[in-house]
Amino acid sequence: MPDARDANGHLIRELHGVTLASILEYLVAHYGFPALDERLKLNCFAVNPSIKSSLTFLRRTDWARAKVEALYISLRTAETLGKPLP
Repeated sequence: MPDARDANGHLIRELHGVTLASILEYLVAHYGFPALDERLKLNCFAVNPSIKSSLTFLRRTDWARAKVEALYISLRTAETLGKPLP
């Protein structure tokens, strides 16, 4: 995908100043826990999901965090460029 920039001019793919908590809240607001579980297949979104428990899991599990960050980047890039949402 081409380089997309946020309102402050930072590249979205660099996640400049974006916390894991804000990424997760954004994705939950956009997709909801059931759809996140369908897309990413992570138990933290399937079994008693909450922001707090998901953050604990994602902070300890690098591969899962990478999947969440990749989804966020693709969603934000698509929104910024006016492309179909993933």
